[in-house]
Amino acid sequence: MDRPKLEVADVFRRYGPSYREQHGASMSTAQRRVMTAIEQCRTAALGGHLERCDQCGHERNSFNSCRDRHCPKCQCLARAHWIEDRQSELLEVPYFHVVFTMPQEIAAIAFQNKRVVYGILFHATAKTLTTIAADPKHLGAQIGFFAVLHTWGQNLLFHPHLHCVVPGGGPSPDGERWVSCRPDFFLPVRVLSRLFRRLFLEALQKAFDSGKLQFSGGLEPLRERLAFARSLARAKNSEWVVYAKRPFAGPQQVLDYVGRYTHRVAISNNRLLDIENDQVRFHWKDYRHGGKVKTMTLSASEFIRRFLLHVLPNGFQRIRYYGFLGNRNRREKLDQCRHLLGMQIPDHNTAPTPEQDYRDRYQDVTGCSLRQCPQCQRGRMVLVAILPRAACNSPAAIDSS
Repeated sequence: MDRPKLEVADVFRRYGPSYREQHGASMSTAQRRVMTAIEQCRTAALGGHLERCDQCGHERNSFNSCRDRHCPKCQCLARAHWIEDRQSELLEVPYFHVVFTMPQEIAAIAFQNKRVVYGILFHATAKTLTTIAADPKHLGAQIGFFAVLHTWGQNLLFHPHLHCVVPGGGPSPDGERWVSCRPDFFLPVRVLSRLFRRLFLEALQKAFDSGKLQFSGGLEPLRERLAFARSLARAKNSEWVVYAKRPFAGPQQVLDYVGRYTHRVAISNNRLLDIENDQVRFHWKDYRHGGKVKTMTLSASEFIRRFLLHVLPNGFQRIRYYGFLGNRNRREKLDQCRHLLGMQIPDHNTAPTPEQDYRDRYQDVTGCSLRQCPQCQRGRMVLVAILPRAACNSPAAIDSS
């Protein structure tokens, strides 16, 4: 797997100082931290180690990763680890992909109240799915699923939405049988949309009444109760988009597909085309025109601004699990599902598999060996020295990735 020629880190290193100088007063602490982490990732600023080939003597510096969840370079192994953990939880049933979005006027409120409104988005989505699925008129089952928060569109503008992956069925209310949905149909999206809108707006009203929402700039008039009520009334009369994608071909395809969503950041390095003359060019898909791949050019300042729109609140969980996939008693509930489906129940008393070394996992994911000497292709790279963090304020431009 070839390393991308251009990276988001290159944009930040080249244009980040001027961006901070111009917009530093409006940047949050989290945004500053993310910028610094991406700039310093796999550079001397984070330290690392020196390796030497045991055959030809070739040496290389290997600098440490930032491991920030917003960093495009640090998601590959995190994604592989997540997929490995989920592998044992797959059931032999169809899986569905359901997406919940909010209208633009509510997204504007979300941008100024990320922690509160993102939390409402998760809660309203989970309540909607479990309520409609439990209704005997639709499915009559206790379902389980996980949801992943994305806040961007292909053009990097702010577009918060949840991707939910749901097994097609669940235990009956008495837990005695498995209730399956129809092969190509999970739940009616119009019914989901109506309940989702009501639950979301009710929770948003409660957040306003309890003083949890803050408004500034163009949204400052919403501090007044009447103005806020009018805004909610408009949202109540608009369409809230909930759509279900085609069911997956099989359980394994679920992980292959969903792995692309769980640890995705606003833009991957592979989409970057050019960074020159204070401008950034990148590929994007225009879904309003059949997913046609187009090229977008932004000023470097605007590119950085759009990327930073998607920095999450500190400690906010962007992947959450519900129903029989919820963290509480997950193993017991999954065993019940396997029993009802006639699947083999795993032996939980076996010794856990030792955690794989990151170099072995990297080779499994990329097909490239971090142990083999890149020079002679015969020797093994051996650790010979620890490199301390560079004592400098600006990150080194040399990237060891």
